[in-house]
Amino acid sequence: MSRFKLPSVTASRPALAALLLGAGLLSGCGAQIDRHGHVFIDVDVQSVQAGMTKEQVTTVLGSPDTTSTIAGDAYYYISTTQKTVAFLKPREIDRQVIAVYFDGGASVQQVAHYGLKDGIVVNYFKDETPARGKDLGLIEQIFGNISNRGMFKDRRPPASTGAPPI
Repeated sequence: MSRFKLPSVTASRPALAALLLGAGLLSGCGAQIDRHGHVFIDVDVQSVQAGMTKEQVTTVLGSPDTTSTIAGDAYYYISTTQKTVAFLKPREIDRQVIAVYFDGGASVQQVAHYGLKDGIVVNYFKDETPARGKDLGLIEQIFGNISNRGMFKDRRPPASTGAPPI
C-alpha cells in the first residue's frame, strides 16, 4: 500500500486568500450596461402608421424625447445603451432613434428607424470657450504680466513742472 500525503491546511491558506483576492479584483472589472431614454416595444413601434394624428402617436409611443419644426413637424424617440468597464469612460454600444415625420395636416407622413451606424458624433459640450485673438504661450503669459504691471519701471513721481496738479 502506497502512502499518499495530503497538503497541510496552513500551506493552502495563503493560496486560498490569494485566489479570493484575485476573484474579488476581477469581479470589480466587470462591464456595467446602462440603458437611457425611451423603452421601445416592437408592437408599439409597428403600430404607428401613415395617416395617424399626433395625439394617436403620443397615445401609442408616449411623449417624444424631442421634437423638430424644421422642414415640417417631427417627433423623435431616442434610446441609447452604454457599456462601462471599471473606471474607464462609458462607451455607447447601441442607439435607436424612431423619427415620426408629420405633414402639414399634423398626420403621420413617414416613420424612420435610425441606429448607431446612421449617426454622427457631435461634441455638444466642450468645457471651453475659444477666445479670439493672440494665443500666448506659458513664458509669454508669465513675463508679459510682469512687464504690463510695470514692476521694473521707474516708480518715482515725474519731475515738477510748476503747473498745478489736475
